[in-house]
Amino acid sequence: MREEFERLVTEEFPKAIPKQFRSVINNLAFLVEDEPSAETRKAEKLHQNETLLGLYNGVPYPLRGDLYGVGAVLPDTITLYQKPIEEEASEHGGGTAAVRTVIRETIWHEVAHHFGMDEHTVRRREDEREGKK
Repeated sequence: MREEFERLVTEEFPKAIPKQFRSVINNLAFLVEDEPSAETRKAEKLHQNETLLGLYNGVPYPLRGDLYGVGAVLPDTITLYQKPIEEEASEHGGGTAAVRTVIRETIWHEVAHHFGMDEHTVRRREDEREGKK
């Protein structure tokens, strides 16, 4: 159910991002969609058997200049894809706890992009967080 999923996103955001980083996040909106659209799949060069859990779109924080926000600026977005997240959670035992974990990890991943990390750096940091390196 979408409402329950959105509630979990709201609850997991503060758990995913340390307070000192949350305080500098601005002009960022979270969206929830069922799954990536055909246009997103094409733009991200996804193969038929690939999907996304989340996607960041916007101007990364370190690239925002002094004039950022002068005038109307649409917010950056992080889109969380409910069906792929729930499918990923089912591969890790399923249930609300597993969905929460995947949401939290996806938020962390996409906010890292918001802070200017490229995919390689984000994945390396994830490995470090999980003790893989």
